[in-house]
Amino acid sequence: KDAQEAQTAVAEALTVLKEFYAKAGEATAFVQQEPPAIFDSPYRGMQSENGGVVGMLEVIESDFARLEADTKAAEATAQKEYDTFMTDSKVDKESKTKDIDHKTAKKQDETQALTVKREDLEGTQKELDAALAYFDKLKPSCVDAGVSYEDRVARRKEEIESLQEALRILNGEDLP
Repeated sequence: KDAQEAQTAVAEALTVLKEFYAKAGEATAFVQQEPPAIFDSPYRGMQSENGGVVGMLEVIESDFARLEADTKAAEATAQKEYDTFMTDSKVDKESKTKDIDHKTAKKQDETQALTVKREDLEGTQKELDAALAYFDKLKPSCVDAGVSYEDRVARRKEEIESLQEALRILNGEDLP
């Protein structure tokens, strides 16, 4: 905006100067009097010198035009980058929001499964404790700690022989 206003101001100044120098070339000093003999031609100002001021203003005007073009290009690039960034950010935000929703649902499912597993573990532990208690209760009656292995084998052999004898008696074989 500033560069545009400056360009307008410089253009107006150039117009004013060009008009002034154009009129200065046509004007003559002391119009009422005849020019003295020492002047070969009427004075038209320092026309060769006016290129300095006018040239400098033209350079300034072109600098402002270049500044405006550069600024517009930079603003367009920045706007494009901003739009791209905002689009990417929006997509990224939506993706992360969906991830949060999925992970929250998964966490709830896992928490519920953990609760069920803990309840199952507690029930199973109670059953195990009851079974171990019953085992400890039955252990003395099943395992006689005071009898050696050889004695148990001998008793078992006697028991088998007596059972076989009872079977023969019941079948009516070989009565003694």
